[in-house]
Amino acid sequence: MIHVAKKSMGQNFLKSKEALNKMCSAGEVTDGDVIVEIGPGKGALTEKLLEKALKVFAIEKDRDLMAILAEKFEKEIKSGKLILIENDILNFDPEKYNLKEGEYKIIANIPYNITGLIMRRFLSEVNKPTSMTLLVQKEVAERIVARDNKESILSLSVKAYGTPKYIMKVHKRFFSPSPKVDSAIIHINNISNKLFKDKTKEDLFFKLIKAGFAHKRKVLRKNLEEIEKDIRKIDEILNKLDINSKSRAEDIPFEKWVLLNDYLKEEKQK
Repeated sequence: MIHVAKKSMGQNFLKSKEALNKMCSAGEVTDGDVIVEIGPGKGALTEKLLEKALKVFAIEKDRDLMAILAEKFEKEIKSGKLILIENDILNFDPEKYNLKEGEYKIIANIPYNITGLIMRRFLSEVNKPTSMTLLVQKEVAERIVARDNKESILSLSVKAYGTPKYIMKVHKRFFSPSPKVDSAIIHINNISNKLFKDKTKEDLFFKLIKAGFAHKRKVLRKNLEEIEKDIRKIDEILNKLDINSKSRAEDIPFEKWVLLNDYLKEEKQK
């Protein structure tokens, strides 16, 4: 069955064996692992995952590809090793399939256009995966790990829940059809909610980083007025944390954002 990639679904099928093997090794797939694969496409990564994992849940939105996958993996589906699900990953509920927090990993070549939504969905999910190994746009991968030592809302949002690591670049020629840009594999490990003991702290953290990056040309001190109107209190907190009052949001490391959030939460409770 011939399948033409659908641009509307962001379909670019990976054909590099090295990259496929690297995704499995970066995800540290063992024979006891349950894996959730997003958008299996024609099943190149699915095949590798089935060789190594205990069970694979493959979530595919494209009905045409569902038929191809059902035929290709008929034996694995019958044995229960592969659970093929027709669904949009943004509507997928892990709990419905008894996937509890810390009991599964996500490994996938995901559509570029919903990268941020997928990350937000699963990092803030009640039943979080233990890790995520994703093939994303190279520029996005570099932003997530802050390769240039410049933080962003994206990098801070990921670091709030786990530890991101840049694994390798994957050239655009290794995809069919070839996208306009190169990709990269990233691995996010140690995913948990340990940073946020309560929902208030979690909400304040995201309100804080959103305010911090609201106006790129302004220094952090000025942007924080959206959170704390009293500029003297802002100056006091920045001074305590040894943050230069002329620093911009992108220059503040993740650890200092966490402390800044704690101080601001204390101020709100006074």
